[in-house]
Amino acid sequence: MNTKKEILIGLIVGIIANTIGTLLYILIFSDLSVSETYKAAVAQEHVGSLLALGAVLNLIAFFGFLRIKRDNRAKGVLLATILTAFIILYYKVF
Repeated sequence: MNTKKEILIGLIVGIIANTIGTLLYILIFSDLSVSETYKAAVAQEHVGSLLALGAVLNLIAFFGFLRIKRDNRAKGVLLATILTAFIILYYKVF
């Protein structure tokens, strides 16, 4: 397949995995609803922490792609993780 297409697929999988991981963390460990938890995280400046905990699912996607020899898709997941790191950095600095 086309290398750019494979990396894009990995990037999309990484973003979806991060989103699902964040939502799962909120649903499992928070007593509030998703929107209330997000509002509380913004008020307490913990959005970066929520995103970081959600990025744990990217590990599963990354190593899963490496295991089935889809290295370019794993690169896309790595790019999604780096993008998440920059978003976390933005929330921590500003």
